[in-house]
Amino acid sequence: MTRKRTRESLAHVLCESCPTCGGRGQVKAARTVCYEILREILRESRQFSAREFRVLAAQVVIDLFLEDESQSLAMLEDFIGKPVSIQAESSYSQEQYDIVLL
Repeated sequence: MTRKRTRESLAHVLCESCPTCGGRGQVKAARTVCYEILREILRESRQFSAREFRVLAAQVVIDLFLEDESQSLAMLEDFIGKPVSIQAESSYSQEQYDIVLL
C-alpha cells in the first residue's frame, strides 16, 4: 500500500516566490543587465526609427553605465547614430529596465 499526495506541500502553501528573482534563486548581475540593454537598443534601432533612446534602470545599472561601460555606450551611440540617455529609477530592481523610444 502506498500513500498518494493529495495536497500541495507545506512549503508551497506557506511561501511565495521572491519578487526580485521570480523564484529562480538567482539575480542577474548588473553587468549582465548592461549588456542586455545594449543588445536590446541595437535590435530596436534596426526595427524602429526613433530620434533618441532613453534607458530607465536601477541605480546600480546606471552607475555601471556611467563608470565601466561608458565607452561601450558611446560606441553604440556612434554605431546607431542616435543619442542614448540613461535615467535611474529607484523603484526598479536590478534586473528591471525599460527602453523608451523618443
